[in-house]
Amino acid sequence: MSTYADVIVDLSVRSVDRVFAYRVPDHLLDKVFIGCSVKVPFGKGGRLLDAIVVGLSAQPGFEEDRIRDIAKVREEIPGVKSQLIMLADWMHRRYGGTMAQSLRTVMPVKKPVKGLQKVTYILSSRQQAEKFYQEKKDNKRERARVKMIGAMLEEQDQAITRDKAISGLGISASTISSLLRDGLIRQETEQIYRQAVRERLDGWERVVLNADQRRIADAVIASHRSRSEGSRVPVHLIHGVTGSGKTEIYMELMEEVLRSGQQVILLIPEISLTLQTVSRFYARFGDQIAVMHSRLSRGERWDQFERASKGEASIMIGARSALFTPFDHLGMIIIDEEQDGAYRSEVTPRYQAVETALERARLSGASLVLGSATPSLTTYYNALQGRYFLHTLNHRAKEGSVLPPVDIIDMRSEFRIGNLSILSKSLRQAMQECLADGKQMMLFLNRRGFAGFVSCRDCGYVFKCPHCDVSMTSHSGKKLRCHYCGTERILPDLCPSCGSRHIAAFGIGTQKVEQMLRKEFPQARLLRMDRDTTSGKNDMEQIIRSFAAGEADILIGTQMIIKGHDFPKVTLVGVLAADLSMFSGDYLSGERTFQMLTQAAGRAGRGSDPGRVIIQTYQPDNYCIQAAARQDYQAFYEEEIKFRQAMRYPPCAHMLMITAEGADDEQTAQAMQFARKLAAESDRVAVQVLGPSRASITKIRDLYRYVMYLKCPDDRELIRLRMLIEESLKKAGLDKKIYFSYDMDPISLF
Repeated sequence: MSTYADVIVDLSVRSVDRVFAYRVPDHLLDKVFIGCSVKVPFGKGGRLLDAIVVGLSAQPGFEEDRIRDIAKVREEIPGVKSQLIMLADWMHRRYGGTMAQSLRTVMPVKKPVKGLQKVTYILSSRQQAEKFYQEKKDNKRERARVKMIGAMLEEQDQAITRDKAISGLGISASTISSLLRDGLIRQETEQIYRQAVRERLDGWERVVLNADQRRIADAVIASHRSRSEGSRVPVHLIHGVTGSGKTEIYMELMEEVLRSGQQVILLIPEISLTLQTVSRFYARFGDQIAVMHSRLSRGERWDQFERASKGEASIMIGARSALFTPFDHLGMIIIDEEQDGAYRSEVTPRYQAVETALERARLSGASLVLGSATPSLTTYYNALQGRYFLHTLNHRAKEGSVLPPVDIIDMRSEFRIGNLSILSKSLRQAMQECLADGKQMMLFLNRRGFAGFVSCRDCGYVFKCPHCDVSMTSHSGKKLRCHYCGTERILPDLCPSCGSRHIAAFGIGTQKVEQMLRKEFPQARLLRMDRDTTSGKNDMEQIIRSFAAGEADILIGTQMIIKGHDFPKVTLVGVLAADLSMFSGDYLSGERTFQMLTQAAGRAGRGSDPGRVIIQTYQPDNYCIQAAARQDYQAFYEEEIKFRQAMRYPPCAHMLMITAEGADDEQTAQAMQFARKLAAESDRVAVQVLGPSRASITKIRDLYRYVMYLKCPDDRELIRLRMLIEESLKKAGLDKKIYFSYDMDPISLF
């Protein structure tokens, strides 16, 4: 019986991005496996192309007489593992796009980078070298060779590096070659890895777990040890308040996995991957750690993956792409701050790191651990449904450290008494007291989304879409638009709730806040951390180190200042505009608001001094803000899940966002209407179709954009429908001029 292989041919050619079938010759049967690299004859001329095997079967997928044989198997397949190929195939089916795009995603380090080498020259024989030196020291023609031999004789180890010989002594490469050729010296070469972390912070001490931490660590370890081959992946959610010591639990788990000879991937949001964070793990595990994030150079990234693939590192700490580290004995994947939006890819395939990590854990027989003070609603829902193990930490780990009290300031009242400043009276007074006491503070301004919502400054009324229960955003021509269903209305002159004329788009920038504070508190030392001030490779690190060292009194910033940082001297946190995320225009706005307010509040009082948090808002009674002030996740969840159930939003149903982009506005709109017709006429009656409408940002880089949403309780139905739409668009030739992308359970409706 013949064996057939499904292969992907030449990753760089988009036009042949599909599976082709080839016969496996008998003499190659023991060499062909999923993930291996082969040479196959392709096209009329039968030229040999590189291909990767993505499936094996006993039945051909095409007519027998059309199938050709695999020519040969390539012994090496740099950077590609069969497990990652299988993962890429799963991502391709789950998230759409091309198989080539998925394969490129699971190979984040694609091109080899020339390694660094330390070249050392050593005397072959001291006796022979001394004889040469004495005989040739007066020979002018041998001056350079004598100089190098003399320098090496003076060294205790009779050796000299290439850099010192050329730069320090001025010896030419030809002179060194002649000494090697004559056997007077020999050469030793050592590979040097570029340092992803050039310095480390001292002072981290091993922490003894408290009773709650020990209980959770023991439970996860017992589950990990008892997992049998082929069994369901054990997924653990560690839900702990800010400062409860989740990191110490992670390290205990990592140590257990390493003891068993396995490897660990730890994902941390890119924004939190700082020297302050990574140094804690280096203090515990030393050079067993490799680090991966976007601020590394190509050479640094290549070296980190080389260390991992060669077994020279057993722990990979990194952002989203670290999930694809080529570990052969992966035992555990840990995702810290699992709710963070950075774990969702913004390019095709738009994969979700938690879902993809679950699949990789299944393929490798690993365990999956999720940690968060504010888990995503979907993750917590799965835990309550019994799909995940739920572990809770209700108290801070550091003795004497307690959650700070939170004051909610109604900015409508401030407006009524004539305070038009961005600072309430309470926050201004608290800042003055903090500065007088010599303590530090953080001012958080949430700027999620590209446009502010529109509200009344007198009563706080927010203009919402009547069909989708999300806020509408302002556009030119006094228009309000819902970026979910496309509903538009004219912005009225008077507030429909109270009749006030004080209606405006709500929004303010961190730079404006900084300018205002410099005038109001001229004696204060300020630092600002946002995208503008952290564009350089080491800018964020420098700001964090300066603030941690006490070189500034006030740190102003967007959400990057509230992610995982530990500043013991911070006693005051001010949230300037809680409403900016609460009405950002999509169904996740309430969840984001609760998460970010809770994270922001968690930065205060982490040291020995008590903390205080002040939240400024025009919606003081909103359940998101009230629950965040109490750090009461359960109360937030119970309210939010009712809204999701009523509106059939994830996790209570699944949603697929389809985006079309094209250079011609009319053609793009027609292509999207074609896709909508396919969805509406399908036999999947449980699918609800919304749209299409123009995207929030209607034109980017001269491409017009449209969006459409499909809802269904069963995500498998949406995947089948997406495949039908993809195939139909391809047959109609619409995918050549219009670019379609697909996002399952999107975290943004823009």
